[in-house]
Amino acid sequence: MNLINYADSALSLLPPVVAIVLAVFTRKVLLSLGVGIIIGALLLTDFNLANTASFIGDTATGLVWDDGALNAWNLNILGFLVLLGMITALISVSGSSRAFADWAKERIRNKRDAKLMTMVLGCAVFIDDYFNSLVVGSISRPITDRYHISRAKLAYLLDSTAAPVCVISPISSWGAYIIALIGGILTAHGFADTGHLTIFMQMIPMNFYAIFALLLLLCVAMFTLDVGPMRQHEQNAQKGELYDESKGMPPGATADLPEADTGKISGLFVPILVLIAATVFFMISSGADALAADNKPFSVLGAFENTDVAQSLLYGGLVGFVVTFILAFVQKVAFNMIAKGMLMGAKSMLPAIYILLFAWSIAGVIGQLETGKYMASLATGNIPFELLPAVLFLLAGLTAFSTGTSWGTFGIMLPIAADMAMGSDSTMMLPMLSAVLAGAVFGDHCSPISDTTILSSTGASCHHLDHVWTQLPYAVIVALISIAGYIVLGFTSSVLFGLATASVLFVISVLVLKAKSNAQ
Repeated sequence: MNLINYADSALSLLPPVVAIVLAVFTRKVLLSLGVGIIIGALLLTDFNLANTASFIGDTATGLVWDDGALNAWNLNILGFLVLLGMITALISVSGSSRAFADWAKERIRNKRDAKLMTMVLGCAVFIDDYFNSLVVGSISRPITDRYHISRAKLAYLLDSTAAPVCVISPISSWGAYIIALIGGILTAHGFADTGHLTIFMQMIPMNFYAIFALLLLLCVAMFTLDVGPMRQHEQNAQKGELYDESKGMPPGATADLPEADTGKISGLFVPILVLIAATVFFMISSGADALAADNKPFSVLGAFENTDVAQSLLYGGLVGFVVTFILAFVQKVAFNMIAKGMLMGAKSMLPAIYILLFAWSIAGVIGQLETGKYMASLATGNIPFELLPAVLFLLAGLTAFSTGTSWGTFGIMLPIAADMAMGSDSTMMLPMLSAVLAGAVFGDHCSPISDTTILSSTGASCHHLDHVWTQLPYAVIVALISIAGYIVLGFTSSVLFGLATASVLFVISVLVLKAKSNAQ
């Protein structure tokens, strides 16, 4: 069927806007995403109902079968989710989660330590944002629960150490992808003298959002800066209500599971360490195979650049599951308990899988509408050169918010930022590219249709929209600080002045938040 082109039309924004607004008012994620999908399909098919139904059917089918073959990426991610659910449940059933909580009680003595532990783990597990959110959530949840830290706060801790760490880490799936993109862009514009990895490292201090999102998270963990809806969730957690029970069980929750009395902390650490090691191995291995197929020399960075992330997660999950299963037998856990744990663990991931499938569907619709291209076209107007870094930050944020994807935003906005820099002042190339990276992470943090945000909710076992609304004020605070930094950078052409301005505003913001927190 012939689809209508909306690349130059503001109507391309309608499906994501409707979905997001509906989510705000109804608090029903699947309903909101479903309406957005239908509206997008109607627009694309010029309101032909038969073609609309056919398009939606093709979109749904494409989630599992695409271009005459299985959609390996989607199926591998879903398989990893199910495996991780079973691993988490088996660790709980074996009593290892409780043993770890008891062990940590002697070493992690208060809420602050529990939050700092989660943040440190989040920064340490930097190979991939999906992996970060889900695995660190599984490790940290028994401890944060013990110290009455709300699941919304845990989700914020996970989400704000996932993308912000990955986007400035060269040895990660994000870093490799960004280096490949930027390398191609700079080579096309004649910047081939400096190594691509060196350029990426030079851009890290210019990624204001990632830097100050991590610093704000540290201050929140240290000083209990509960802003907006987060305050209510933390107050409820003090009363024993870790999540909003009126909304039912959140994704990833495994309630009412029996626990063996023979649990050991090795039953938690060994499976998680094996899971991490196996996933890293398969990421490097699949990347090495891709390099060999293209007759390219092996390098770790090259392997990460060419790795199959979804497949590596699935294979790593399988290895981790086998080890967890064996350890449960070694710890003499009854088979009926193991079977119940596996079943409940798999079922616990179903809410996240449903949301993810709908999010992927609306992302496909938005891609057909070319919403990202319309957002990018807004940057080509008569904008003063000095404001371009700040404007690119905002447009990248809006694009990621509307489309739910940082990586898609990188692919759309980075070439445009490079062209704009070459057309005005090539010395601002790296700051403008950095502003796009920062804005995309900001938009991803705010978007309820972002898969990273969805999986952070799952890792924390938090209701998805509760995570979105509680994280939003923190993201906006950091975004405003970043915009100010990019404005100063644009007018002074000095990264140091931009960073200094943002740092001063950051300190002021933290002092104000701390004063309000103390007053309350």
